[in-house]
Amino acid sequence: MLAAASSRFVLQSCWNLQSSLTRIQNLSQTACKNTVIVERWWKVPLSKEGKPPRLHPRRHRVYRLVEDTKHKTQEKMELILTQTVPKLGGRGDTVFVKKSLGRNTLLPQGLAVYPSQENKDMFAEEIRLLREGRPEDRVQTRTGQLTVEFLKKTQLEVAMHTSIQYSLSKEIVCRQFLRRLGVVVPTYALTLPEEPITGPGEYWCDVTVNGVDTVRVPMSVVPFVEPSQRRLMKKQENEQQSDSE
Repeated sequence: MLAAASSRFVLQSCWNLQSSLTRIQNLSQTACKNTVIVERWWKVPLSKEGKPPRLHPRRHRVYRLVEDTKHKTQEKMELILTQTVPKLGGRGDTVFVKKSLGRNTLLPQGLAVYPSQENKDMFAEEIRLLREGRPEDRVQTRTGQLTVEFLKKTQLEVAMHTSIQYSLSKEIVCRQFLRRLGVVVPTYALTLPEEPITGPGEYWCDVTVNGVDTVRVPMSVVPFVEPSQRRLMKKQENEQQSDSE
């Protein structure tokens, strides 16, 4: 009975050892997504050759955090686009993208190149020629194309006080472009009618984007209304619409 009991204990111990090794092997084959680097707060003293280090039961179990890769900012890759890429930029633009996007998509498909000094000089010269060359040789940037398409679908409304005499200027129209449409229009890129605008009515203005494309935007000059009165008028209109329905 004693021999049988001892043999069962040995077999049970071997099975536990095998299962623990299997668990360790499974853990070692699992990819670690988040890594935390730590170091002991108290240094372990040197031991004699061939002998294990002498660890303190409590002191040497205290660790200090060195780095947490889970919350570490991911480094991005700097590239120069060779073609227009949606949501990134146009040819010659310097962008910062994820390494996976740059290595798996942009670089293999020839949509971007590394920002070497030769590539920077080449695209800088190309951009200079496009800006300083003849107007018919210039190429609109992707952002400029989006701005042109947006302006073609919009209409500007300028509210002016009727109690005073005024003449609509480029500065006022540029401020209204930024306030109402969210588009930054420099004064040199804006053209107003030759006749001065001194009263309400329907007018127009030309906006030149990057010195390449010119868009004529309809412009309505209306009397200025206080925000409180405007909200009241809108509320009355909504009530009238609800009553008619």
